Amino acid sequence: MGGCLSTSLPCTIYKETRMLSDYRNVKIISRLFHLTVATVLLLLTNLVLAADLPSARPADVGLSAAGLAKLGAAMQAEVAAGRKAGIVVLIARHGKVAYLKAFGMADRETGKPMRTDSLVRLYSMTKPITSVALLTLYEKGKFKLSDPLDKYIPEMKHLWVYAGENAYGTLVGAKPQRIPTILDVFRHTAGFSYGNSDSPVDFMYQENGISYDKAASLKEMVAEKLPKMPLLYQPGTRWVYSVSHDVQAYLVEYFSGMPFAEYLQKTIFDPLGMQDTFFGVPDKYASRYTANYGSDGHGGIKQIENSDGRRPAGQSGSYRRYTHIPFGGSGLSSTAMDYARFAQMLVNGGELNGVRILQKKTVQEMTSNQLPAAIGYLGPPSPGGTGYGLGVSVLVDVAASGNLGSKGQFGWAGVASTYVIMDPKQDMVSIFLTQYMPTDFNLIGKWQRLVYQSLQR
Repeated sequence: MGGCLSTSLPCTIYKETRMLSDYRNVKIISRLFHLTVATVLLLLTNLVLAADLPSARPADVGLSAAGLAKLGAAMQAEVAAGRKAGIVVLIARHGKVAYLKAFGMADRETGKPMRTDSLVRLYSMTKPITSVALLTLYEKGKFKLSDPLDKYIPEMKHLWVYAGENAYGTLVGAKPQRIPTILDVFRHTAGFSYGNSDSPVDFMYQENGISYDKAASLKEMVAEKLPKMPLLYQPGTRWVYSVSHDVQAYLVEYFSGMPFAEYLQKTIFDPLGMQDTFFGVPDKYASRYTANYGSDGHGGIKQIENSDGRRPAGQSGSYRRYTHIPFGGSGLSSTAMDYARFAQMLVNGGELNGVRILQKKTVQEMTSNQLPAAIGYLGPPSPGGTGYGLGVSVLVDVAASGNLGSKGQFGWAGVASTYVIMDPKQDMVSIFLTQYMPTDFNLIGKWQRLVYQSLQR
């Protein structure tokens, strides 16, 4: 056999193999060679996955050019009127992006334009991702949906239910008819609250630091502080938006043995190629972030958070401050294209580009209304005609919703006026991103109507 003159990796391994007479060593080196090739292939696969979703001409996927022009004009008018600083809209059909446009400014004060790859704070659009993470563990048989929470969080064995106040203003408690289940924390029927209302229970949440800017960790919030709070209502009797997704995140850590953020990275973000999705505002990405705005009280807007995640002078708190702790209900930042990859995976029934995150049947359960008929849904985008699945709202009656849409479409919002529609019937994903608090559901409703008006077939 002739000598090897190349300096390539296979040639180097060949030379080292020739120098070893022990068969066992040869086997080890051979395995190293194959491992190296496998590693290279994995890296190449990740590069492919990290690419954007494929694009298509609107007409080729059944979108009307005139309808899209009307959509764009409405978004531009919102910016021109000074009601929003900047907006990004994405529409994908049949797995291909046919519309992706940015309008206005990412940071009006510095003159930074909004870009299609601008990074925004997702806030509660974190929640569907958390639910998917926990469902991957459900598929591994780690738990049943009917399991009581105290099976895995023993501190919840002694929960009690708020039953009013006595003559002295002291809270009166009642015994829960049953312990909240994992199904309850998927569908917001566990009895928990969010601490942002005016009930005595919400006041207790506020006083005890059950919030994203005060809790030191998931464990402190879910296993130490939350079990000491009264339940707002008997489990399974009401739908109340709550810290339930943070309980989900804690369960992800419990069942996986991994930090929540690490599990998301390994199980969802890396496999889907979501390289622009992370908790908080990392310094190296700060230049791509948008500023956050609120009403100035006169029909316009004012900046409430700089584009790097810090508050303007004189304002307390910051997105950057609390999102260094990965919570399940809030904290992720992302781009329209990155979130579209996650959304398209769900529309596809749990798979994207040959990578399966969930089984099709699990996605069907996740995106089916899980609320009993006696429980009324009170969340976005419209209580009418809408139910709630395992971490997403589900449209069950188009006419009752008061807007255009498809029966079975699902999605969720973020408090900074972000929204995602996932519509299996139309094989469509549409994403609306701006940074304006609180959520402008009137504008989101207009965007949804114009998106559906653009469908030709």
